[in-house]
Amino acid sequence: MAVRRRSIIAIGVFVLLAVVVAAGHWYETRRAQPGQASDTKAAVHHVTNAGDRGPGTLREALFIVAGATGPSTISIDIPAIKLETALPALVNGRGVRLAGQSAGTVIDAQALNAGPVFDVSGPNTAIEGITVSKCPAAAILVRAVHFRLSTTTIDSCDVGVEVAENASDSLLERNHFTRNRVGIRFAASGHNTAVANNEFREDKDAGLWAVRSASDSHDDVIGIHDNKFIEDTAGIVAGNIPVLIERNDFINAHESDVHVVGAGAVIRGNRINGGAAMGIVAENATGAVIDDNELEGLTAYGVMVRGSSNTLVRSNRLHNCGYGLAFVLGDKGKVSTAVDNTIIEAKFNGIDVIGDSPILRRNQVLRAHAYALHVEDFQPPNGQKVQSQPFLDNNNFGNSPVSGKGSASVAAQRSLQ
Repeated sequence: MAVRRRSIIAIGVFVLLAVVVAAGHWYETRRAQPGQASDTKAAVHHVTNAGDRGPGTLREALFIVAGATGPSTISIDIPAIKLETALPALVNGRGVRLAGQSAGTVIDAQALNAGPVFDVSGPNTAIEGITVSKCPAAAILVRAVHFRLSTTTIDSCDVGVEVAENASDSLLERNHFTRNRVGIRFAASGHNTAVANNEFREDKDAGLWAVRSASDSHDDVIGIHDNKFIEDTAGIVAGNIPVLIERNDFINAHESDVHVVGAGAVIRGNRINGGAAMGIVAENATGAVIDDNELEGLTAYGVMVRGSSNTLVRSNRLHNCGYGLAFVLGDKGKVSTAVDNTIIEAKFNGIDVIGDSPILRRNQVLRAHAYALHVEDFQPPNGQKVQSQPFLDNNNFGNSPVSGKGSASVAAQRSLQ
């Protein structure tokens, strides 16, 4: 009985110790929770001084958040700041949010000699609700991951946002880019990167520029959607960087609305309206897709495919343009295709084929003022003639005449019967 009693006591002590340990662990966990919450809560630093340096200035706030151990918010509570010297970089890896007042703080950068106004070198940075103007270089240089720019205006700068090759997970949305040389410039593709719901107006070279020397099959696609491009010299220029250009509006561009070079471009569901420019140009492109776009009132060509291979031009609607489609000097081994396009009231020719042999299938050219289809060989000044031999299948050229020579012309006439 004594042995049994000692065993029961030992078991009871063991259970009591287990309960005490569990209770202690629960208490420490509960006590740690408020501290953890405070660690993740952003500290707010207010900018109340419009000067270039000193307490309460933007410069002072940037230095403070650079050394912060947690996420930080910089609230700019004054209407305007005029910079005199370059600002320190945004480097806090735990996250920085820089926000202007509701009316939008104006940051005048014309006194800077060079370099970006904001150098985003740390991850998890957000900028919103400010205006940056008159930058001699870039307003914002992004060279880190997880960057967001929203409800911001960048005006009269050399480059609005410069996105470096090592940046990724960038979101640029609901911003205004006006009278810059380039609105947004990408040095490479970035994983999970999007440009959405922005307005680009009167940018001198291009609203958006994404160009590099060679393509990479492992690149991610930059999504460019639901933006508006108004009276830019070029809306979008993309070369060897994969882009998905969807549901954008282009109005009165001066040279081209979309100009793509190299591989990886999809241009789909956009509306292009007016201007002396060409609408969509695929130059030396490989595997480009130009699909379901509407083009109206362009002085020059709606779509030009030049020196390209395996490019698909499908289900586009063109009306009241100078010319409809053009295929020029394509790769005969990897021909391009135009299928199910509708061209109405072209001021001159509906489809031009010059030194190329594309597949033209189920296209409609209605009421062209010159030729529905014009086929012409290309004769370089000191070289061999390049013949045009398009393959025609079930096209509808209405009552408009067809112009060409040899088998191409015969095939075109047969398609009308």
